Amino acid sequence: MITGSEKPDSGTFSLGETVKISYVDQEHDDLKPDDSVWQAITGGQELILVGGKEINSRAYVSKFNFSGTDQQKKVKELSGGMRNRAHLAIALKQGGNLLLLDEPTNDLDVNTLRALEEALENFGGCAVIISHDRWFLDRVCTHILAFEGDSQVFWYEGTFSEYEENRKKRVGDDQPHRIRYKKLVK
Repeated sequence: MITGSEKPDSGTFSLGETVKISYVDQEHDDLKPDDSVWQAITGGQELILVGGKEINSRAYVSKFNFSGTDQQKKVKELSGGMRNRAHLAIALKQGGNLLLLDEPTNDLDVNTLRALEEALENFGGCAVIISHDRWFLDRVCTHILAFEGDSQVFWYEGTFSEYEENRKKRVGDDQPHRIRYKKLVK
């Protein structure tokens, strides 16, 4: 609903006038297979605008661990982690003040993971991160919106480790379980 690709079943959902979204999804459908990495990230421009500043596009692409020859690789030849890095570079270049990151750590190497953590720590906006990577969440999150058992949603201010401690105090060692529904009757 935040990106506008889904509509609410009831009620309304609206974004503030100043919200500018940068979205990194898991599919990376916006990457064109026959573009080079450099073309995909920069649109073929030698100078690009990032954070209101004009910078050399090849230098920007290299910050995402794409060396000279890697910048010329075709998108269709990239591994999952390389595609993820390219998509992160595109999204971060957009200059949004709301980052939506759907499983951003999938297939990332350690250096890129550390760079992403550092970028999130220095990010001046809000980042909504959907992830199963508990260690990553523990290092970058300040608030947790957890979907707990029996379709309960819980808001917690703190790190993931602190949330887990709080959850154990509230519900014990109760493990997630399948929700039971009424049987359908013919």
